Amino acid sequence: MKEHDLVCFSHLRWNFVFQRPQHLLTRFSQDRRVFYIEEPIFHDGDDNSQITLAQDNLWIIVPYLRLDGEKQDSTSRLERLFKKLFEDFTIKKHIFWFYTPMSIEVTGSFLPELVVYDCMDELSAFKFAPSALEANEEKLFAKADLVFTGGHSLFEAKKHRHNNIFPFPSSIDKAHFSQARTNFFEPTDQASIPHPRIGFYGVIDERMNIELIDKVAVDKPDWHFIIIGPIVKIDESILPRYDNIHYLGSKLYKDLPSYLAGWDLAMIPFAINESTRFISPTKTPEYLAAGKPVISSSIKDVVKPYGENKLVHIADTAEDFICAASLEFQTKNTQPWLSAVDVFLADKSWDNTWYQMMQHINRKLEEIKQEKNIINLKVKEHIYV
Repeated sequence: MKEHDLVCFSHLRWNFVFQRPQHLLTRFSQDRRVFYIEEPIFHDGDDNSQITLAQDNLWIIVPYLRLDGEKQDSTSRLERLFKKLFEDFTIKKHIFWFYTPMSIEVTGSFLPELVVYDCMDELSAFKFAPSALEANEEKLFAKADLVFTGGHSLFEAKKHRHNNIFPFPSSIDKAHFSQARTNFFEPTDQASIPHPRIGFYGVIDERMNIELIDKVAVDKPDWHFIIIGPIVKIDESILPRYDNIHYLGSKLYKDLPSYLAGWDLAMIPFAINESTRFISPTKTPEYLAAGKPVISSSIKDVVKPYGENKLVHIADTAEDFICAASLEFQTKNTQPWLSAVDVFLADKSWDNTWYQMMQHINRKLEEIKQEKNIINLKVKEHIYV
């Protein structure tokens, strides 16, 4: 496996939010080269690729295509850029790793040793999803040797489409987020916000239950809501604006524990709709590792296992949210709950997820190798018959 470069095609910008792709691919880059290819950006200049070394063995590639008013030939132009990348870096034996099915259109002439589809979300349900996404995902399922899903509910929805599919829910960098339990450094932009504080970090988009946040903020003007993250795909004007709601913008991954340390509660206020039907929020175990009580809407992969194990409060209405938060604010001894959290998270880590994925990859590569050996043997036998 170590002799194989890993070439990843993703719909996510590497520097947007540190999440599943970053956790996994930084681990893959420990002993092999990783090339992370983002979706193209159209501009006024010539076709080219911006290549950045993010860390040892990990390159970020951003294709730039000339905007001539027509995008029909973008597939062949991207293919030329990728072939140049392969030539410049002498990429020979390689694995293709897909986060976006849309890239299947530009990889048909390449010959990877293995094709992996890490299906982290049901992208077709997201706002502004490309019309060709579902058809391209069908092609990717047909081409993939291995499929991983970002959660159990997504696995249940996809398992009939592939015979080599495995669920890998969101995991956790415990050492990083556990710093919030002892880190008393208060970031400047959060220091003056009164308590009690209820916090959220993540992408602020069509998945947010804006009405829920609005109603709780109005009903509880003395509770303060801290919301961290970029606002995308929605009009900022629809967000509730009150003195007790604080939008702090995007923060670096390394700084999140410092913000978490100052919260009294953490929340996952997602709407229950098509875009959240199969998500497995990474922030759930991260909040828990930080030692923060969590209130979440009834996202399937949060309800099971976190809600069922009484590690997280489930609330879809403002009334239930207020009830759960009030209960937590009155709780003096959280040690029994925290002990249960630590037991539950004991074997959860991105290292373990990466290791288990490697086991599947190595097994499949060995199967493919054996199949090739059998084919070569049959060819030789045919020649000498």
